This record gives sequence, structure tokens and C-alpha cells, in this order.
Amino acid sequence: MKGIILAGGSGTRLSPSTDSINKHLLPVFDKPMIYYPLSVLMLGGIKEVMIISTPEDTERFERLLGDGSSLGIQIVYKEQSEPKGIPESFLIAEDFIGKDDVTLILADNIFFGQGFTTLLRNAIKKHKHATVFGYRVKDPERFGVVEFDHHQNAISIEEKPEDPKSDFAVTGLYIYDSRAVQIAKKLKPSERGELEITDLNKEYLKWNQLHVELLGRGFAWMDAGTQESLFDAAEFIKTTQQRQGFKIACLEEIAFYLDYISRDMLYEKGKSMEKTDYGQYLMEIANRKHNQQYWDAIDHHPMLGLAGNE
Repeated sequence: MKGIILAGGSGTRLSPSTDSINKHLLPVFDKPMIYYPLSVLMLGGIKEVMIISTPEDTERFERLLGDGSSLGIQIVYKEQSEPKGIPESFLIAEDFIGKDDVTLILADNIFFGQGFTTLLRNAIKKHKHATVFGYRVKDPERFGVVEFDHHQNAISIEEKPEDPKSDFAVTGLYIYDSRAVQIAKKLKPSERGELEITDLNKEYLKWNQLHVELLGRGFAWMDAGTQESLFDAAEFIKTTQQRQGFKIACLEEIAFYLDYISRDMLYEKGKSMEKTDYGQYLMEIANRKHNQQYWDAIDHHPMLGLAGNE
């Protein structure tokens, strides 16, 4: 399984904050936005990741994350000259995907919830053709909406329907087989001049090969693409972390508990940032490795889930 993070676009909804920087490098409380989607792929057990961004910003992501070796994973980069729709990511990443299945996540999407790692890994394990993640919303007419049967197989999928057939929005997290590349090649641009992910999903739906994984009421899904939603996401992260004492989407912590990096590597990374709360947290985690009570807590951590056992 390969992973793709789509971090392109101009971020006009966040202007002027994004006039000089990619929105996915903006902080969501105490860490860059890109950390959150990358943490999702890592929690899913995906170790080969491509980040797609603009020609101006690709180098900035490389300076931040490098080749991924500090996290025990592999990260490569590709440029998207202009935003032409989500499915274009499969065309850009065709050689990277090869014959593998692929998990795609939009870089401004944030997921949080007890058991999320278990749900994600199970979805990847049992995945066959195409899987989308549905989340109940009170205003489904603002989203892509999926209707499904009692086996969670999709019946219909529509983009911002006037009369929604369900209350479940399609989130920015998708799992596909390698055919997504060939399907994307055959798509025609919509009226707004972009390839639409809903059209790609409809192709799988024609073959009855579109499955829906549901994120229940214990989950939070946030799209940090506007000023208000970015602020709300930061507030959520801040409140949750301060109350629980854990950090959400801490890449080094995840890598450590997945045995991708050593305790010494974790500590040295924290030491390099020891004047920050983030650095102090990494050093604390490294020093607590043999604390059984802490291990028990980690085992039920909503953003680590299975990580303590695998």
C-alpha cells in the first residue's frame, strides 16, 4: 500500500495568511497542518508516501520532512503545476503507485477518535477496490454525499446535492486499487475545469465496488481549509491535548511506538527542540519507555490505537 498526500492548491480561502506560504504548512495549534494527514498514513502502517504540492512549496515540505528517514519511512515529492482536481494526483503519481493499492488523503483533513487506528488498518486490510470514509453531518448539501446499504456498500454518491439521500459526507480520505490511475485518465473535467473525485468514485460504483467505512459519533473530522475551521481545529487540538496529556499527530511519537525509530533517535529529536513544549514531550516519551502504566495508557490512545501492540 502506497500513500499520497495532496497538498497543492492556492489556499485562497485562507488569504492573506497563504499569500506567501502553502496553507498546509500553517500551524494547527502546535504543529504544521501537514503533520495530521501524514500521521494518518503512518497509523495505517503505510511507509511509502508521496507528497504532491505546488512548484513553489515542494522545497518547503522537503525542508520540513526530508526523505522521511528520521521517521523510519520514505517520503518523495512531486509537483502539481496548478490545481486540476483531486484525481489528478493519481496521474502525477502513476509511476509511484505502480501496481500497488493507494491511500489518498487531502492535506487539510484532520481525523481524531478512539480506535481510529484499528478502523483504518482494518479498512486497509479488507480493502478490495475502492473505499471512502463517511461522516455524519448536519448540512450534507455542502458536501459530497454517499448513500449506502446495510452492508455499507455504496448505492449512490452525489456532489453537493440539493436533496441529499443521506446525512453522510465523504471525507478527504480514500483507498483505491491501482486501477484508479487508469480511471482518472478517462475522466473529463467538470464545469469548473477540474477532474472530480466524485466522478472517479462513481466509476467504481458502476461496478458495485465502492465500499463505505463509517466514522461514528466518537470521531472528529475537520477540514481546516477556512479561517474559521482552522481556528476551530486548533482549539480542538489544544483543548484535547491539554486535558489528556497526549499530543495528537506527533509523528516522532508514532514512529517510536511503531518501532520505526529508536528511543535514542526520539530523545535526540526532542533534545534539538528542548526549549519547546513539543521537544520536552518527545524527551518525556523517550524516558518513559519502560513505564508499564504509561504503556497501558498508550495502548488505548485514540491516535495510536494498535500501535502499542504491533
